[in-house]
Amino acid sequence: MQLTAPATRRTATRDADGMAVASFILGLLGLLVLNVVLGPVAVVLAAVALWRGTERRGRALLGLTLGIADLVVLLALTQMDHTMSWSF
Repeated sequence: MQLTAPATRRTATRDADGMAVASFILGLLGLLVLNVVLGPVAVVLAAVALWRGTERRGRALLGLTLGIADLVVLLALTQMDHTMSWSF
């Protein structure tokens, strides 16, 4: 006896689309705050969304790019200040 219905292709695509949007939003937020956390999360979500075949491929690629940019900003700030914090 099966209690739940099997996941359909539409559900999997919708989940991948949600991951693509989430990677874009987290990558964008990561440029402002918590880039040490949000950057890698954005990269992973974008990679999973692309692997699952999202219909929002452009958004996933943008999330991937922003996640990598977050890590580059973190690296630049770390090299300039020798710390992992923002200082103005």
